[in-house]
Amino acid sequence: MILSKLSTAIKKQVKRAFCLLLALNMLILSGCQNSTALTGKNSGIIKLTLWHGINPPPNRDVFQTLTEKFNKTHPNIQVEALYIGQPDQQLPKILTAIVGNAAPDLLWNTPTMAGKLAELQAIQPLEKWLDQSPLKAEIDPALFESMELNGHTWSVPLATNNTAIFYRPSLFKAAGITKLPQNWQELKQVARSLSRDTNGDGRTDRHGIVLPLGKGEWTVFTWLPFMFSAGGELKAGTDQTPIPQIDNPGSLAALELWSDLLKEGSAILSAPERGYELDNFIAGKVAMQITGPWTLAQLEQTKIDYGAIPIPALKRHAAVVGGEHLFLMKSSPEREKAGLEFLEYALGEEFQTAWALGTGYLPINLKSRQSETYQTFVAKTPVLRVFLGQMKSARSRPIISGYSHLSENLGRAIEATLLGGRPSSALKEAQERLAVTLDIAAASGK
Repeated sequence: MILSKLSTAIKKQVKRAFCLLLALNMLILSGCQNSTALTGKNSGIIKLTLWHGINPPPNRDVFQTLTEKFNKTHPNIQVEALYIGQPDQQLPKILTAIVGNAAPDLLWNTPTMAGKLAELQAIQPLEKWLDQSPLKAEIDPALFESMELNGHTWSVPLATNNTAIFYRPSLFKAAGITKLPQNWQELKQVARSLSRDTNGDGRTDRHGIVLPLGKGEWTVFTWLPFMFSAGGELKAGTDQTPIPQIDNPGSLAALELWSDLLKEGSAILSAPERGYELDNFIAGKVAMQITGPWTLAQLEQTKIDYGAIPIPALKRHAAVVGGEHLFLMKSSPEREKAGLEFLEYALGEEFQTAWALGTGYLPINLKSRQSETYQTFVAKTPVLRVFLGQMKSARSRPIISGYSHLSENLGRAIEATLLGGRPSSALKEAQERLAVTLDIAAASGK
């Protein structure tokens, strides 16, 4: 009885503390925005706030430099770029700001945020502006799938990428492998050949590939190309099946592939939710790892040998579009017009070339990709050709309002499989959970 009363009292204190923190957070955000707006009005300068989560820090420095260049060439518009944490940490801050009428003017985030932000009526559609801009014809056509939902364009891409399989040529040579894997069967054979006991203690200490353990977006992002390659689809197709189909033949095939790699002893798992770390790859403990071009600077610094191959295919070649977009938040006509000027700058050839050279991301602007400056860069970094080539078959993740539920349940199915569960059971359970949790009306656009 005493414990029950004490527990109730503690819960009330925690609830009061949370409400106080939320109110204080909203007050601070509102105060910051009002102060900025007032300063801009009094000085004749429109001061815009841009929230982002750009990492690693060197990439953040590149973006800051490019933002400062915009400010110098647009004296009547000054953009302040503020780092507010990684994308998966941003949602509570963004929702708090929207509720408190203290949202930033511009937001950097994954395009999968579009459905939720549109549902909240927090962002402006961009199709009228973009249709009148010559820049529309310069955007990689593969990216429009990640920009558009229910007849509107909700964001523009800041940068793009996709994943491939990085490999260690020296380890391939030592294993007698002369042909790079192009399909799933060859991938499994190569992974087996690369896995060996190097110190004679009877245990495998070098594996063919590392697979990302976890249920977060990184795991989903690196697994989805295999699902698409196997013919899988996630989008709702008919009125009878309005919920995205996690449980589909392509998903089952992709999960079975990863499961087989583990069962055969050809793969090891990353630390939980840290599948992006390259330590084992750099140390030579694994010969292959799924990652993207943003790792090139790190790999160059290590001085190790490396190459990259496209994601091996089953039924078709596939890749998943990565990279973040910029959203124009609803504010006032004057501030939105100023925000569009920054979007135009970010889409342009000059920005895109500088960003690509400084970060390893692929330019979203076709003129930038074809420019002499960028082609010279590619010639010096030939591994980029793999990622540029994959953009021709790259797919976008759904940008529906319920994507977070879709990703979470798909991630849980992948994690359960990697921890020894049956792929078919993991998918069935994930589909059932999704049916309960997904907001069907929002997901179907009703």
